Amino acid sequence: MKLYEKYPKLFEKLEDKELELRHLLNVDENYEDYDSEEFEFNFEEYNFIVYISELIQEALGNEKMEELMVKLNDNSSFENFLASEIDLYALKSGLSTQEIEELILNQIEGILS
Repeated sequence: MKLYEKYPKLFEKLEDKELELRHLLNVDENYEDYDSEEFEFNFEEYNFIVYISELIQEALGNEKMEELMVKLNDNSSFENFLASEIDLYALKSGLSTQEIEELILNQIEGILS
């Protein structure tokens, strides 16, 4: 199933209906990296870093991006959640990367409904 079929409300707000997941959302594992200070999230407290793309930010707008942060913060799937910026989150979860991506996109779709 294509993303635009699974998330019609989101793609209704996007011009390109053939976007791939990596253009919308990045969920990366957080690990201890002695050579970099790029991420300041403790890997023991937060095992994933989430970046929400500008495309989604523009589709949601500032008010709904704040609503997304609140919904994710309150989600029981996350042991720890930290919104460093409106588009950058650290979280701890037992879910897989794919499950987190789906959970976040479902939250976005719900906000747009």
